[in-house]
Amino acid sequence: MALIEGFRVQNYRALRHVTLGKLSGEQSVAPLTPLTVVIGKNGVGKSTLFDAFGFVADCLATDVETACDSKGRGGFERLRSKGVNEPIRFEIYYREAPQERPITYELSISSDSHGRPFVETEYLKQRRKGQKSGRPHPFLRLHHGKGSVWSGEDALEAEGEESNAQASVEITDLRQLGVATLGTLKEHPRIKLFRDFLKGWYLSYFYPDAARSLPSAGPQRHLNIHGDNIGNVVQFMEREQKSKFEKILDSIASKIPGVKKIDTLVTDDKRVLLRFNDGAFDDPFFAQQVSDGTLKVFAYLLLLEDPDPPPFICIEEPENGLYHKLLETLANEFRAHATGKRGASQIFVTTHQPYFVDALTPEEVWILEKSQDGFSTIKRVSELEAVKNLVAEGLPLGGLWYSDYLDAR
Repeated sequence: MALIEGFRVQNYRALRHVTLGKLSGEQSVAPLTPLTVVIGKNGVGKSTLFDAFGFVADCLATDVETACDSKGRGGFERLRSKGVNEPIRFEIYYREAPQERPITYELSISSDSHGRPFVETEYLKQRRKGQKSGRPHPFLRLHHGKGSVWSGEDALEAEGEESNAQASVEITDLRQLGVATLGTLKEHPRIKLFRDFLKGWYLSYFYPDAARSLPSAGPQRHLNIHGDNIGNVVQFMEREQKSKFEKILDSIASKIPGVKKIDTLVTDDKRVLLRFNDGAFDDPFFAQQVSDGTLKVFAYLLLLEDPDPPPFICIEEPENGLYHKLLETLANEFRAHATGKRGASQIFVTTHQPYFVDALTPEEVWILEKSQDGFSTIKRVSELEAVKNLVAEGLPLGGLWYSDYLDAR
C-alpha cells in the first residue's frame, strides 16, 4: 500500500505555508496516518486544501494551465496567494510500501511574462540504499523544462557513480509535468511508479442527482468521481465477483438504516436501475426515489469494496445529508479500509461535523484555522496535550471540539 507520509502546499490561495505530516527535511515529525481528517470552521481553508490535492492530480491529467482554469479555479493569479510573487509549490513525501525508501516529489509552478502558468521546477528524490542521513539524491531534476534524469531502478545507488545513468532531458511544453511524459517510458520505472500513484488518486465530487441518472447498461470496474455509474459498478461486481457478490451487497445494506437488500435491474432499453428494498414492501425503491443520504453512504461503501482500490481517496464533507448517528459508522468503515492489509487506500477527509470526529483519535485529526493575516494554519490535535489527556479519560474528541477545546492557537 502506497502511503503519503507528508504533504506541503505553499502560496495556494489561503494556504500560504501549510504542512501536514513528515517531510524529507523534517524527519522528527510523525507521518500522516492511513486515515487523516482535517477539521475547522467555515472559511478556514478546508475546501482549498481538498482542492490542492485535486489541483496536483489535474496537473498530471491535463497540464498546469488547464488545471488552473478548471473547476472554477479562475486561473493562476487567482490561485496564487494574495500579495505573493513566489511560485505555487507542492511537496509530497510518500512510500510505495512500508519497507520501501520514501520518495519526495517537489513541484513549483510560476507564470511567464504573459501571465501564463508553467512548470518552473520539478524534482523526484530518494536516498541511496542504506543511507540514513544527508540529503536525498534527485533522480529527476528539471528547471524550466530542462535538466537531468537518471534511468533504471538502481541509479544513484553507488556514491560517485551519479553520471553513469544520467541523461539530459528537455520538455518542449512547459505546461506539462515531467513525470507525465517520462513516466510513460520503460527506462524510468521509479518515475512511472510515482506517475501511476498520482494518476490513481480518487477525489470524490459525488452528488446524489448524478447517482440518480440512468446510465446505459454495461459493467464498469471503478466508481467515477461523480458517482453517476453506480449501477454499472454493481453490474461489474455481479459479473466479476459472483461468488461473493450477494455477500458484499448484503454487507453494505446492513450498514445503511432502512435498507434490507440492494440489486440492479437492466431495462428493455439497456439502462441500469439500482434498486433498494426496505423490507416493508414487496416492490423495491429505485435510486431515483431514495434519499440523498442513502445514496451517498452506498457510494462510499461501494468505493471501499473496489477489488483494485485507488491508492489515495479524498472526500470533502461526507456528512452532508447524513443522519448524525451514521457518521461514526462511516468513520469506522473508512478507518477499517485504510488500515486493512489487503488492497487498502489511504483516506483523507475534510469535515465540520463533531459526530464524525467522535470516532477518531487525536493522531488522525488536524485542525485548520485562519490567522490574523488571512492565511491558514494547521496543527495536529495530538500536539494539544490537554486534549490528548481528556480523550484518554474517555471524553469524545468531537464533543471537545464542539466545546472549543481544540483551539490550535
